[in-house]
Amino acid sequence: MIKTKFTEMFGVKYPIIQSGMQWLGVPEFASVVCNAGGMGTINTSCWDTPEELREALEHMNTLTSKPYIVNISITPGLAPDLELIRKYISACKDNHVACIETAAGDPREFMGDIHAAGIRHLHKCPNMNVSRSMEKKGVDLVTIAGYEVAGHPSADGVGTFVIARRVASQLKIPVIAAGGIADGHGLAAALSLGASAVAMGTRFVATEECPLSDNHKQWILDHTEKNTVLAQRKIGSMMRVSDNNAARLANAMEENGATIKELFPIISGKLTKQAFKNGNVDSAIFCAGQAMGLIDDIVPVKTLLDRMVKEAEETLDSVRSCFVED
Repeated sequence: MIKTKFTEMFGVKYPIIQSGMQWLGVPEFASVVCNAGGMGTINTSCWDTPEELREALEHMNTLTSKPYIVNISITPGLAPDLELIRKYISACKDNHVACIETAAGDPREFMGDIHAAGIRHLHKCPNMNVSRSMEKKGVDLVTIAGYEVAGHPSADGVGTFVIARRVASQLKIPVIAAGGIADGHGLAAALSLGASAVAMGTRFVATEECPLSDNHKQWILDHTEKNTVLAQRKIGSMMRVSDNNAARLANAMEENGATIKELFPIISGKLTKQAFKNGNVDSAIFCAGQAMGLIDDIVPVKTLLDRMVKEAEETLDSVRSCFVED
């Protein structure tokens, strides 16, 4: 049994979070994570309207009675659509959501709405300064993502080992470590660094229940930490993605000065959504982290979580055995 600030805050069995995972953070998958002892995440980007999100949350509550997270991403550099976000928050309140995760932009204009709804507020942070600022502004906990992470890593280029330890040592609120974690060894390491939980995306892709094509899952198994690439750097939206044909084409176009409008037919999220269904791995960009090098099987979510915790306990016991009296 693992007891941390995170497990105590939410009453969950394991300090393991399924990250937002664009197009994959749906009730049918997130509920499996919850029922297996972790904490699943619903991603608002999977639906076009607040009404559709509300229906999804109602469905989620028929699949699990466990606490879960709803992810709301804010476009950096743009003013958030407060009316839309407040409708999201209202849907979360009415469906007894335990936690809202914000990411990318500044959530200060609606932080009060989240807490007024009786919901915990988690913010995904890129560095120490943002983490410290979010704590001062009143968030309940933060995720700190290292450079290894799939999706949007910090341009600072600092790995999880360094940034997770630095943030955990200086903040009083619970810290969640993300980036490069895929097994019990990573969980044990994160807890040793002072994190209260871990968040994983790439590892959850390689599970039986993940609503992703078998071709994509096999691609993860067939490749390693060397097969990710940073894309969209010059247009200000850097992403760590799989090193496939679509990513290579996008990077070549960027090198030749392509604008975001010119890149859009290659990097559109709708293409990724289609590829996830039709199994054409090279037709669209898809996020993948360096944790890919640690993945060598596709298993049920419950098997993954139970194994991770057992492995973490065994790892910590093994480390303790290294310390002997002179």
